Amino acid sequence: MDRHLNLIKTGYKEIEKRIFPRFPFSYLTFKGKERSDGHVFEVMDISYLGMQICLKNGGHSYITGHDIEGTVHWKGAKLNTIGTVKWVKGTRLGVSFIDSVDFENKVKKFLSVKNIIAGMRPVHNSGLELDLPANLKYWIRADGPVELFIWQHADGELSKFQFILLDHFVEWEDGKGLRTGLVLSKIDYDTPLSFEDEFLFQFEENLNLDVTQMAHRVISEMPEDYLNTDICNFLKTKLGI
Repeated sequence: MDRHLNLIKTGYKEIEKRIFPRFPFSYLTFKGKERSDGHVFEVMDISYLGMQICLKNGGHSYITGHDIEGTVHWKGAKLNTIGTVKWVKGTRLGVSFIDSVDFENKVKKFLSVKNIIAGMRPVHNSGLELDLPANLKYWIRADGPVELFIWQHADGELSKFQFILLDHFVEWEDGKGLRTGLVLSKIDYDTPLSFEDEFLFQFEENLNLDVTQMAHRVISEMPEDYLNTDICNFLKTKLGI
């Protein structure tokens, strides 16, 4: 996993690449309202402004500029969506949601901390035969919106954690401190032996306190059997809240 340390400098903005393991399936799905062929898309990413969806099997007829309407389902919660296809890359679509205060409030309710917690699962002790990096201590995910990776040194002490929160990112690393940033892109790589995601993050000059506070809330409400109290307190201390 050394590739996750690759660094790119672009002008005055610092952009860094990370490679993370990817869970092979998701409970966050989208089905178009006008479609009669029964296709169900996996929601790869979602934020208050839009989502990236992928059709794992078969083809679709959506093109750039096409209006798209349907329902996002997530473990009992659902969100009726209206938007526009902004880009198409094979079986993947980028969708921009309708610009509406009322709809934005519905998205925020759908992506609430309560729903995030309900959709979470600890991957590190899921019992599935996944090829995880040796130094990845904890991996907790809530399908598309949220993932938490906690890494350790060879001696077992925690070395860093990375928190993906919708289209934002929080990272703390031993000796470097805490940073926040934006998710610029996400590309999935599948091989016969592994599933990985490549992220590009643009780090912010100053900490985004709204993002660190959301991370704190998620950690505070996480079940203790996902992360024990000591680990939770460690993360909350490093978040500085």
